[in-house]
Amino acid sequence: MWVTLSCSAQPGKMMTGADQFENFLSVLAGKRVALVVNQTSIIRKTHLADTLQTRGVNIVKVLSPEHGFRGNAADGEHIGDSVDSKTGLMLVSLYGKNYKPTAKQLENVDLVVFDLQDVGARFYTYVSTLTYVMEACAENGKKLMVLDRPNPNGNYVDGPVLKLAFRSMIGLHPIPIVHGMTIGEIAGMINNEGWLEGKKKCDLTVIKLKNWKHSDTYSLPVPPSPNLPNDQAIRLYPSICLFEGTVISLGRGTPMPFQVLGNPELKSMPFQFTPIPIKGFSIHPPLENKLCYGIDLRNVPVERKLDLSYLLTFYKAYPDKDKFFIPYFDKLAGTEVLKQQIKDGLTEKQIRESWQEGLKQFVAMREKYLLYK
Repeated sequence: MWVTLSCSAQPGKMMTGADQFENFLSVLAGKRVALVVNQTSIIRKTHLADTLQTRGVNIVKVLSPEHGFRGNAADGEHIGDSVDSKTGLMLVSLYGKNYKPTAKQLENVDLVVFDLQDVGARFYTYVSTLTYVMEACAENGKKLMVLDRPNPNGNYVDGPVLKLAFRSMIGLHPIPIVHGMTIGEIAGMINNEGWLEGKKKCDLTVIKLKNWKHSDTYSLPVPPSPNLPNDQAIRLYPSICLFEGTVISLGRGTPMPFQVLGNPELKSMPFQFTPIPIKGFSIHPPLENKLCYGIDLRNVPVERKLDLSYLLTFYKAYPDKDKFFIPYFDKLAGTEVLKQQIKDGLTEKQIRESWQEGLKQFVAMREKYLLYK
């Protein structure tokens, strides 16, 4: 089942799914509700949990993703269950012992509301969290409501399509690195392409955006995670997150995460920075306390494409090429081919040409699920 709902809005004013709470409050009335939310789950300037509680919705628990309910856990940091001191809500971690809600965790729940701000890159973990929540709802007979939000990288589709042999929490589905879909659109794709375990289907409702289209730019009002602090980092993220699978620092442990690149071996490069531990951002950042030489990307223009030029440049510049890549790279790329193409000295144009058939097939499939044409 896949239902989309929307309501009237001021002409020209973009409204997220959460902003249209008048349109879904009646659906939540009398239900035991679980929320999949974090610090981005806001209605104007108020958190969704606070808004729903003040309107009498029976929230029985929060299922928290990577970075936690308040968004203050570092990338990859495992999170335990707890109680939120402000709301008194039980917090159940979906980034600790289990990624998928258990039957016990859902036994006192009638309906799950999913409201997370995604950034449109396959390796960002919120689509994987969405998938596991959908599977749990399908298996346990629970309804799921997705409150849609804009994709800040929703104006292009690019990159290699994931091979299923490389499935992981940073990529579960055969989609390119940049899929160009909102969280509500991709939920419909996951549900109807048979990508849930056992090809089950979730009882899914999507509360659509109003007055938004894929070509629109969107500045996130709240950082989606500690190391994506601004629009520039979010725009660069699809292109430079691949460096997580190399010996190059992306600026974790600095005030400029995902906006600088460097390594101690690259002394000919002009920019310098030293990663240090920063609570809530990077506990032990790569190359901790080591002076790195590299480049500053804080003010560079970002094109609507997956830009491989940085990766190719740094690979050529790094002196010990046998140590440049680490095994994690293939999971990020979703294929073993990209790493080999770089090692073989292929140009960016040649590499991009190798993606085209897979992208063509994905774009044709994607067309069926676009809600904002």
